[in-house]
Amino acid sequence: MTRRILLVNGPNLNLLGSREPEVYGTATLADVEKLTAAAAEAEGFELRALQSNHEGVLIDAIHAAREDCTAIIINPGGLTHTSVVLRDALTGVALPFAEVHISDVYAREEFRHHSYLHDVAAVRVIGEGVDGYASAVRQLAALIA
Repeated sequence: MTRRILLVNGPNLNLLGSREPEVYGTATLADVEKLTAAAAEAEGFELRALQSNHEGVLIDAIHAAREDCTAIIINPGGLTHTSVVLRDALTGVALPFAEVHISDVYAREEFRHHSYLHDVAAVRVIGEGVDGYASAVRQLAALIA
């Protein structure tokens, strides 16, 4: 089986680079995907990337990952704090996954402090900027090895 990681970016992450640069920085989604793909390649993995503003599209991609992926990296955006079904999809496919947040959610509004993924994620990377995606790759690779 090919060693492949699915990278999932949720709602509004298509606006990286222009949305609140003081919070999220100036790197674009394309920059994130390139950085994550390079980190994955360095660890012997391929990367498949998907971004959607639609929860069902994210869930379908997670379900499909069980066929050809070894792990998942997800930045669920605002769905972190609201989506039980996203949690159910991730636990349902039984692949190790990393929850990534570019900003330090604990230094922001109170409602961002709760994550439906917190207790089921194999890896959590919070507040490391876009470099957190590469950190997630390295940590997942170490778990899988």
